[in-house]
Amino acid sequence: MRRAIYPGTFDPITNGHLDILRHVAGLFDEVTVGILHNPSKSPLFPLDERVRFVRDATKQYPNVRVASFSGLLVDYCRANSILYVVRGIRNPADLQVEMQMAQMNESIYPEIHTLFIPTSPTYSFVSSSLVKDVAMHGGSVGEFVTDVVREALADRLARRG
Repeated sequence: MRRAIYPGTFDPITNGHLDILRHVAGLFDEVTVGILHNPSKSPLFPLDERVRFVRDATKQYPNVRVASFSGLLVDYCRANSILYVVRGIRNPADLQVEMQMAQMNESIYPEIHTLFIPTSPTYSFVSSSLVKDVAMHGGSVGEFVTDVVREALADRLARRG
């Protein structure tokens, strides 16, 4: 069975993330969207909400599963027999950072392979951080996220004042 992981914090998941997932869902028997719990980051949404958002957004893909993890990606991959890591690339800066991570992962776990998937030009400028920033300032983000995420953003930001 060919397994891949698409890791990230997904705070929140965007249509750009889903564009990458759409490309890879047909390439593997199983794709795990691995939502990272990173204690050094302060996400807007707690882990359980991010998992719920991703599950809702990926329900049309029968071979996609959603899991959360902490620690090293390579340790999760090794424990779950995953040999492929999927990374979305929006621009040359992304590629530079992702290449460095891929090489570090391969040096730790030589069996692992990283696939770089370029995002559609439609989403090449979209990031979770930018979506949150636009929403925080009252801008419309409906074309960049699912309805569930859009509503959660509006609710969360309204409660923050």
